[in-house]
Amino acid sequence: MVQDSARQAPSVTPATPARALLPSILPALAVGVVSSLLLVGVEAAAEELQGVLWRTVPDALGVGRYSVAWMFVMLVATGVAVGLVVWKVPGHAGPDPATVGLDAPVLPPVVLPGLLLATALMLAGGPSLGPENPIIAVNVGLAVWLGGRALPRAPGRIWPALAEAATIGALFGTPVAAALVISEVLARQETRGLLWDNLFPPLTAAAAGALTATLVDHPSFDLDLPSFGRPGWGDLSAAVVVAAAGALLGMGAVRAFPYVHAAFRRLRHPMLMLPAGGAVLGALAALGGHLTLFKGLDEIAELAHDPDGRSAGEFAVLTVVKLAALLVAASCGFRGGRIFPAVFVGTALGLCAHALVSGVHPAVGVSAGVLGVLLAITRQGWISLFVAAVLVASPGIITLLCVASLPAWLLVTGRPQMQLRPDGTPVR
Repeated sequence: MVQDSARQAPSVTPATPARALLPSILPALAVGVVSSLLLVGVEAAAEELQGVLWRTVPDALGVGRYSVAWMFVMLVATGVAVGLVVWKVPGHAGPDPATVGLDAPVLPPVVLPGLLLATALMLAGGPSLGPENPIIAVNVGLAVWLGGRALPRAPGRIWPALAEAATIGALFGTPVAAALVISEVLARQETRGLLWDNLFPPLTAAAAGALTATLVDHPSFDLDLPSFGRPGWGDLSAAVVVAAAGALLGMGAVRAFPYVHAAFRRLRHPMLMLPAGGAVLGALAALGGHLTLFKGLDEIAELAHDPDGRSAGEFAVLTVVKLAALLVAASCGFRGGRIFPAVFVGTALGLCAHALVSGVHPAVGVSAGVLGVLLAITRQGWISLFVAAVLVASPGIITLLCVASLPAWLLVTGRPQMQLRPDGTPVR
């Protein structure tokens, strides 16, 4: 009887004692601050260079800042510049960016300067990619290299987790985003102890990274869309439909990704692939205009400033062109991430839905569109929900998004995401 009772007793996961967590605080804080400062520094340098390339130089030459000719010249020139870095700089700016996601590989120190330079040139030059993937990779490489020397007895796996969490916290200005991403990673791994015990060091790094970015750079994702009150049945229907449409649109790009990537790989040399990609991006910019350039955050704010300022057709063109630009930029070798331009695609899709059906509230359309596109491209449920929610400062939107995420997830689960293996096959 005693043995039967013991067998039926519920198992309790042992908690990690505080004395085991305390030594991780200072390394986590250091990694958080350094990772955030590196991100802010690269973005600030790229912004300064962008001002020179897109304002100072065209004004001095007497050409339009965003004329078709100048956009084409700048995007091709950016392809040449990044191609030179990939070709000649030691380390070749890291692995093929199409094979890299938020879970970055540990790169040797010789690779990191070239990767930083290629990222800064890309951000300034206009291709439709964000800084997240390469900056995470650089911060992971630095953390492993410096942390291994400063604290050689620390477990080696702790440094990548700290650097990834710190960078994600800095990117979004809050440690919540990092906690959600890390919790998804932990769910795929065998861990010991409670969830919060495993989250404690990376969450500390993320908090330090987010606070540093907030104090230095003041990031904000609120689009200041028209106020959204209590959700109704119509809002729920709109959220479900728009999120599903975003997921289907994103899956179309994901399905095309390996084929577009293979087409550029046939050129074999970075001095052919990247300028060719720049030329295609220049042609797309001629169709979509300057709003389809760059990583997309400033351009999203411009779109959201006047949700009724464009027709459904104009929003549809912006949606399709930006998605195509993301697909090309991610395939031809530009170093960058896919989350931020995907947010632009979802925003334009949501505003297109609002323009088509006036009953679709702009906040509902935008957040649901972003949710669906991000689910298809990243296959990360929590980060997709988080990004979609922070764009709209309204508690009422969260319930709608949670419901809308369920049918959208059924559409995307088990299918490839926008990331490839080294052999060119999609990651599922």
